[in-house]
Amino acid sequence: MDEIIVYGGKTLKGKITVSGAKNAVLPIIVASLLSEGCCRIQDVPRLADVETICDVLGELGATVEIEQGGTLKIKCQNIKKYEAPYDYVKKMRASVLVMGPLLARLGKAKISLPGGCAIGTRPIDLHLKGLEALGVRISMEHGYILAEADRLKGARVYLDYPSVGATENIIMAGALAEGTTIIENAAEEPEIVDLANFINSMGGNIKGAGTKVIKIEGVTSLGSTTHTIIPDRIEAGSFLVAGAITGGDLLLENVIIDHLKPVVAKLLETGAEVQEEGNGIRLRSNGVLKAVDVKTLPYPGFPTDMQAQFMALMAATQGTSIITETVFENRFMHAEELRRMGADIKIEGRSAVVEGCEKLTGAQVKATDLRAGAALIIAGLAAEGETIISNTYHIDRGYDNIVEKLRSVGAHILRQEDRERLKLVQ
Repeated sequence: MDEIIVYGGKTLKGKITVSGAKNAVLPIIVASLLSEGCCRIQDVPRLADVETICDVLGELGATVEIEQGGTLKIKCQNIKKYEAPYDYVKKMRASVLVMGPLLARLGKAKISLPGGCAIGTRPIDLHLKGLEALGVRISMEHGYILAEADRLKGARVYLDYPSVGATENIIMAGALAEGTTIIENAAEEPEIVDLANFINSMGGNIKGAGTKVIKIEGVTSLGSTTHTIIPDRIEAGSFLVAGAITGGDLLLENVIIDHLKPVVAKLLETGAEVQEEGNGIRLRSNGVLKAVDVKTLPYPGFPTDMQAQFMALMAATQGTSIITETVFENRFMHAEELRRMGADIKIEGRSAVVEGCEKLTGAQVKATDLRAGAALIIAGLAAEGETIISNTYHIDRGYDNIVEKLRSVGAHILRQEDRERLKLVQ
């Protein structure tokens, strides 16, 4: 089993270049299914999730090539298949995003239900509601969703909740639909804007991305393009928290500071110093921080994807913090792992009460999900002794070279195979 080992107590100092955004690149790769030309996507992060979604496209008939410098070259002229198999969808919920493009191109899509997800639950239900409004017929067979449409037709769709995935799926379906599609109460995340910019660069006509109302004028076809992925705001936020908890001095390059406003605001509240510098952002911390309360909300609120990292920070900060999770029902699984490191955390419904402790101590812990894994690395950086994190495949789904990047700024961190190699050398 792969493990990441962290030895705490090192102050992080130096420069890190932030990779392209995981949550932007996945829907953009999927949206290349809409193109009848060649799509070149630049600044693609090296992630397990990117490999999975490229495998899905390959299964559908696309050709995907990796060029130098993290560029993907995708051609989807010969798409004939319309089924995303269970083996891929169980790995990654984002696979359901192929529904919109496949319906737009082929009039048919067959998608395995995401693992553990009943059709009535919020995430998949809103996707289907939006597609049905565009004239899609939905049926269920043997754990698969079968979606069919003679011709997608534009419609007005109101989302009960501003779901990012549902907004993306409807945008992609609407891009080639007949007439006008209007999404009300749409998700406003920067990744939605990046997707719309990508489709528009292929010849699409999408307006209002990044606001509550998105208007899509369907076009008859989409062509070739070259597009650069936006920087990953969650990766950047994770490194800022790592710098803060270690009393560090970090310069992050390739950052859009406007995408980080809620995270920066909370870090400033703790007493850390954060400022724009060139095309990046600089954090300085003396390691003595104040406790702050955090409440997750859809963008432009505080991101749920930064909740676990802030819980780790608050666990090592003197005072009492209340962290409230409003986006996902079950996103405090990392609390139990942080407790193994000496954190004082009590869960009360959708809130966690965190009493900062004098010091965290290294322990054997496991990453329960992607952001929980990042939180455990952050806690390990501040802990006394050795922290061994298992289930690191979760971390590799969303962080490009996190071990190497942290090591480059002074962290004492390595993977299990590195430690085994060192033993052999000795």
